[in-house]
Amino acid sequence: MRHRKKSEKLSRSRAQKKALVKSLVRAVLIDERIKTTTSRAKYLRGEVDRLITKGKNDTLSSRRLVYRKLGDHKLVKRLFEVIAPRFKSINGGYTRTAHLISRKGDGASMSLLELTKREVKKKVLKGKKAKDNAIDVDNQEEALALKKPEKKKGIISGVKKIFKKERDLLK
Repeated sequence: MRHRKKSEKLSRSRAQKKALVKSLVRAVLIDERIKTTTSRAKYLRGEVDRLITKGKNDTLSSRRLVYRKLGDHKLVKRLFEVIAPRFKSINGGYTRTAHLISRKGDGASMSLLELTKREVKKKVLKGKKAKDNAIDVDNQEEALALKKPEKKKGIISGVKKIFKKERDLLK
């Protein structure tokens, strides 16, 4: 009997659904944001939240349970050492979904699934070298505020570059 067995099937058999979920959860933990259909994003949100909760309790048994879901030692290490410590102070709500426009091909509703505290890389130029500095940001508005606006270059500067290149070629 199927009593109390209700869950999202995602139009797949059990093995296919398991493989799809594993692949998408791995993508979320690697990239920290993915674009997928709304039904998949809603299902994945719970899976990712459970893994991060296990990641906050750094024991051998929790590492083994997470490895069973992810199947990659490097990703388990990243979850326990990089991602989970960001969420030590909060209980739940580690992911969020944002609705996007429908997919052009089949009209499926699309969503963006991302971690609430993401690591944003900011390039700092010093001399001729560029360094990547990682900053933990709670939301996207703070990430956009960190970026400095670039000066707009007009048509004249582009024309000067063209003539400068031709002049250099003639020499």
